[in-house]
Amino acid sequence: MMLFQNDELSVRTLTLEDNLLLAHWLSNPVVLEFYEGRDNPFNKEKVLEKFYNRNDGTYRCIVEYSGIPIGYIQYYQLDNEDKKEYGFFDSEIIFGMDQFIGEPDYWNRGIGQLLVSSMVEFLIEERQAEKIVMDPQTWNKRAISCYEKCGFKKVKFLPKHELHEGEFRDCWLIEYIAK
Repeated sequence: MMLFQNDELSVRTLTLEDNLLLAHWLSNPVVLEFYEGRDNPFNKEKVLEKFYNRNDGTYRCIVEYSGIPIGYIQYYQLDNEDKKEYGFFDSEIIFGMDQFIGEPDYWNRGIGQLLVSSMVEFLIEERQAEKIVMDPQTWNKRAISCYEKCGFKKVKFLPKHELHEGEFRDCWLIEYIAK
């Protein structure tokens, strides 16, 4: 099912047939350096376990550009426990999102910026999001730059927040506030 389309970019719901794409992307060390870690490659079984048959409130999607699958994006509404951990109010409608472009040939072409800004617009218009948050690792300057160009602001330093390649890495909590 198509969530949205913006120019050459489209986002659709993940299907079972996409498991081979995810396994391909998440076994590439160039991609894993930025998403999941090079010490954590995925095979088909691991993809099925992590991305399918999970009733956890996460909406998992495939990103296509000019009709070619190039990446993955997911979004989810923060529960009150997550909101409290990050210092938000229970009453706020806040969504988190995570994404990667799994085809390195599509990196550094502005597609990530188009993807993030399009998903932000979708979450505000279709899911009534008041805020959207992400927690990129502090060393991932390219991703942070992309997110800041899309209107995200750093709001909280998260020390040793995410396990990546054998060590807990610092992250930034970044947010986009709907106008």
